[in-house]
Amino acid sequence: MHTPTDPSAASPDTPSPTWTVGDLTVHRIDEVPLPAETGHWLLPDATPELVSDVPWLRPGFADEAGALRLASQSFAFEVDGARVLVDTGIGNGKPRANPAWNNLDSDYPARLSAAGFAPETVDLVILTHLHTDHVGWNTRADGGTWRPTFPRARYVTSRAEWNHWAATELDAARQQMFRDSVHPVREAGQLDLVDLPEEGTEVAPGLRLVPTPGHTPGHVAVELHGGTATALITGDALHHPVQMAHPGITSCVDIDPRQAAATRRRLLASLADSGTLVLGTHFPAPTAGLVTALGDAYGFTPVPPGA
Repeated sequence: MHTPTDPSAASPDTPSPTWTVGDLTVHRIDEVPLPAETGHWLLPDATPELVSDVPWLRPGFADEAGALRLASQSFAFEVDGARVLVDTGIGNGKPRANPAWNNLDSDYPARLSAAGFAPETVDLVILTHLHTDHVGWNTRADGGTWRPTFPRARYVTSRAEWNHWAATELDAARQQMFRDSVHPVREAGQLDLVDLPEEGTEVAPGLRLVPTPGHTPGHVAVELHGGTATALITGDALHHPVQMAHPGITSCVDIDPRQAAATRRRLLASLADSGTLVLGTHFPAPTAGLVTALGDAYGFTPVPPGA
C-alpha cells in the first residue's frame, strides 16, 4: 500500500509532499515549475487536440486548452540507512542556453534541508542521466569555483551514460554544463560509474537501477522496494503522463527516439496493474500514481499527497 501524506509544498516552510512505500518514505523536493511553452517544445507531437482527447490528464497534468504542465524536482528517501537523492535539477546561478534555466535562483536547498536532507547529510546521489536539468545541483558556487553540493555523497550514474558523452563532440552549452556540474564531482573523486546488466543492478538493499535507454544511451530508472511495496522513479523514460496514453510520443531531445519509444512500451507493460507507485521526475502535482492497462495503451490513476 502506498500512503500519501501532506499536500503539495508551497514554500520551504511547508512540509515536502511524501508517499509511503512500505517502510520507505519518499519526499518530492520541488525546484521550479517549468514554463507553459515547455510541453510544446519538449513533446511536439502532444498537440493540444491530442491532449484534450485524454480527459484524465486534466486538471493536474494539462490545462483546459490542452497545454501540458511539467516541473523540475528531485526525490529523496532513506533506504537501509543510506540517505538518497535522485536527480538534482537545474541548479542556481549557472549560465544556460535555455532562458528558463539561465542563472536560476530557486530555494531548492532550503526545501531539501526542510525535508530533512541537508546537503551534508546525503550519502548517495543517483543521476538518471547526464542532461542539464538533472545534474544542476550536483555543484554549488564557492567563490569562482564549482564544488560538490553533497560533500560526502557518492554520485552514481551508468558507465554507458558516461562513455557516450565522453565519446561525443559536445556543443558549447553542453561543454559548459559538464564544466560546472559534472567534472567537479569527478575531480573530487565522488563520481561512481556503474555497469548495468539488462536486468538492472542493486546499488543498496531495496534500491535498484533499471536500464531504460533511448532518451540517452545510459539512461536509468530507479526502483525502490519497501517490504512488499514497490515504486519507480521515471527519470526521462517518461517525461509526462500523456506518453502513457500515447507511448509513441517522443521527446525532441531523445537521442534515439525509436529506442526510447520501445523502452517506454516495455516499461509501461511491466508497470501496468502491478501496484507499483510511479513517480514522474517531471510530472507536476499530483506527481505519482498507478499505471493501468487501457486497450493498447495505458492510463494513470493519481495517488496525490494528502489524499
